Amino acid sequence: MPLVPSESLKQTCTPRTEQCRVTLSATECYIVHEIYNGENAQDQFEYELEQALEAQYKYIVIEPTRIGDETARWITVGNCLHKTAVLAGSACLFTPLALPLDYSHYISLPAGVLSMACCTLYGISWQFDPCCKYQVEYDAYKLSRLPLHTLTSSTPVVLVRKDDLHRKRLHNTIALAALVYCVKKIYELYAV
Repeated sequence: MPLVPSESLKQTCTPRTEQCRVTLSATECYIVHEIYNGENAQDQFEYELEQALEAQYKYIVIEPTRIGDETARWITVGNCLHKTAVLAGSACLFTPLALPLDYSHYISLPAGVLSMACCTLYGISWQFDPCCKYQVEYDAYKLSRLPLHTLTSSTPVVLVRKDDLHRKRLHNTIALAALVYCVKKIYELYAV
């Protein structure tokens, strides 16, 4: 079944807003509708979601609860790995500046290993997944621009496409710096 985007959308705004109409083109929003046609409906929902992710729509609205929850959890775990890599790598690099040198390696080395592990796991499992380019949208104003009133589900998951290039560069750079520090520190500890 070919992927057909939702129609061009128009929404009238309240008099308090500056714009009277908000228009989303068909290439900006795709809705995975919860329509059960046969016993393979769940597979059809997953296929539609994959096609929408690969088509790089700005917004993807996921109406089926199970697929939406799984996708939101997958994105949350990827975000957690990214943040852990950055925070642990920063702890690895800045602990020697805050603690005496004799004790800093007890915190910096495990933090560096954690940063590298999270960065590696993210790179293997999330980096090439088209879902990593999306975040779950919670902003009520942005959600009000979408055609959520046309859905049968009261709790759809809304994904918004975001550029993650800087984010990936940040955690890769910090994890690499943590790796260099850990190798240097281990060499100093065991070479003496």
